[in-house]
Amino acid sequence: MRPKFEIKAKFGKARVGVIKTPHGEIATPAFFPVGTKGTVKGLTPEQIKEIGVEAVLSNTYHLHLRPGEEAVKKMGGLSKFMNWNGPTMTDSGGFQVFSLGVAMETGQAKLLREDVQEEGKPRLNKITEEGVTFQSHIDGSTHKLTSESSIEIQEKLGADLIVAFDDLESPTYSEARTRESLELTKKWLLRSHKAHRSPNQLLYGVTHGGQFEGLRRESAEFVDKHFDAIALGGAHSSKKNLYDVVEWTVVNVSEEKPRHQLGVGEVDDIFEIIERGIDTFDCVIPTRLGRMGHVFVSPPIGNRKNRFRYDITKAKFEKDPKPIDPKCQCYVCGSFTRAYINHLFRARELLAYTLATYHNVWFINDLTKRIRQSILQNNFQALKKSWI
Repeated sequence: MRPKFEIKAKFGKARVGVIKTPHGEIATPAFFPVGTKGTVKGLTPEQIKEIGVEAVLSNTYHLHLRPGEEAVKKMGGLSKFMNWNGPTMTDSGGFQVFSLGVAMETGQAKLLREDVQEEGKPRLNKITEEGVTFQSHIDGSTHKLTSESSIEIQEKLGADLIVAFDDLESPTYSEARTRESLELTKKWLLRSHKAHRSPNQLLYGVTHGGQFEGLRRESAEFVDKHFDAIALGGAHSSKKNLYDVVEWTVVNVSEEKPRHQLGVGEVDDIFEIIERGIDTFDCVIPTRLGRMGHVFVSPPIGNRKNRFRYDITKAKFEKDPKPIDPKCQCYVCGSFTRAYINHLFRARELLAYTLATYHNVWFINDLTKRIRQSILQNNFQALKKSWI
């Protein structure tokens, strides 16, 4: 079965739809929690389903290094391997390759940067037009990732939604340097498209262009011409620039194609990107912050100033009998006090990470569902105003 996207309703540029995949349907707008290595940290697949999540995003780079795509394929594919048995998405692995240290050689410019591994040894990754040669963060072994190998890995992983291989620009790049990066991305995207064979996977092309409007519009038109699904990637200089980028992209891609925003998940950003036409998004914020003891909270306690969250490990919560969020209907808020969760974090009990993560993922997923419902009921602006 080839994944298919259908639009059910619209409110301005915001829309409600459904992505039909071999492993089930995804009602959009939708939040994809990140399960980098084949697991959403701190939660079981049953808990993720209980929360109401409909799709999980995993990382090609990490799964390639361990346990390897052949092992995942032998176990029946990523969804079955995780015992998730629902829709999955994998990114290309490019972000991790580039963010872990790069050396750029394109003939037009060279960028050299050395990072340090956990063991204190220098790591040097090399980018050419062919692809990226990099060292594993696990054991230092050398690997190579290209457009073709990234697609091959993702096909063996068996995700329903996959992402073409792309270059990663920096928000500090000049327009000329960003142009160079974009040209490399175009070449890699075309090779990714050519390498894609599986009819059961929907391939997303990635838009880039940094903070520059002209490059963003050009990239959107290019991706729309060659791909059936759009992923918005790259660097942004500010929140305003992020919202501008979404607007510049949406007006230059086909209405019937699904649009995924890579790596965005703050509460105010969720409202803004959905309002501008984004269908799905992923972010590590709910899980990462949960493990740190930072928990989400609704208005009026939560607001833009405190970024809709607070640190439950603070001493002032030691004897607080209230739930994390008095307005939240999740299992955690219906069962545990702030005092208890504060105790768990201070005692370094593993349950602390599970409870905070459960609440955070439920919070973001529930907010997205409420936004989806508001679009259907034509009261999106009222909901947005009550929050931000």
